Amino acid sequence: MFKTRSHEMRDELRRKFWPNEDAWTGERELGFFQAPRTLPLLLLLLSSKTLSGRKNPSRVYIELWARHMGGGVIDMRPETEHAYAAGYTSNRGMRTWRDNMALLESTGFIKTKKIGNQQYRYVLLIHPTAVVEKLKAQKKVDEEWVTAYEARQTETKERSYAQRMKEKKDAEKAAKAAKVLQMKSKKPAQKATA
Repeated sequence: MFKTRSHEMRDELRRKFWPNEDAWTGERELGFFQAPRTLPLLLLLLSSKTLSGRKNPSRVYIELWARHMGGGVIDMRPETEHAYAAGYTSNRGMRTWRDNMALLESTGFIKTKKIGNQQYRYVLLIHPTAVVEKLKAQKKVDEEWVTAYEARQTETKERSYAQRMKEKKDAEKAAKAAKVLQMKSKKPAQKATA
C-alpha cells in the first residue's frame, strides 16, 4: 500500500505515543465499511428535534451504513437482527426500530422496497448531499448545522451537491456527444454518381 507523507507522520506518532497498543489502522482489515466523513454531522442532524421530533433514528442509520456492501443497496436480514444491532432488544424496541426506519424514509435518507411479508427487504442509501439539499430547501436544517457541514465537506474534499450535479450533467452531455459521433460514423458511404 502506498503511504502518503501524512500517513507516515501518523504512523510515527502512533509508534512514539502508543508503542504497545493494538491500533486500528485499516491495513489488511476486512469487515469495515466506507462512509462519508460527514457522517457524525449527519447523525447529529438526525437526532435534532427539528427533523426527528422526540425520535432519534441515528443508531438505525449508522447500522444501515455498517451493512452497506456497495452500490448503495442493502440486502436486509431479518428485522430483529437489524433492530438488535441498533440497540433495540425488546418487542417494544422492534416497533421503535420500524418507526425509525419509516422516519429515515420520510426524511429522505433512505428508500425501501417491500418484498412479500418483509417490509424492509431492500434499502437504498440516498447520497447525503442530496438529502441535505432537499432538507435545506424544506427549511428543516438550521444555518449553524449547514455551516459546520459545509466546512467539513471542504476539509475532507467531499463534493457538494452542486458539484455532484454539475459533474453528472457534464457526463450526460459527454455521453450524448459520443452517441451522436457514433451514429454519424455508422452512416453508409454515399455512392458517387457519374
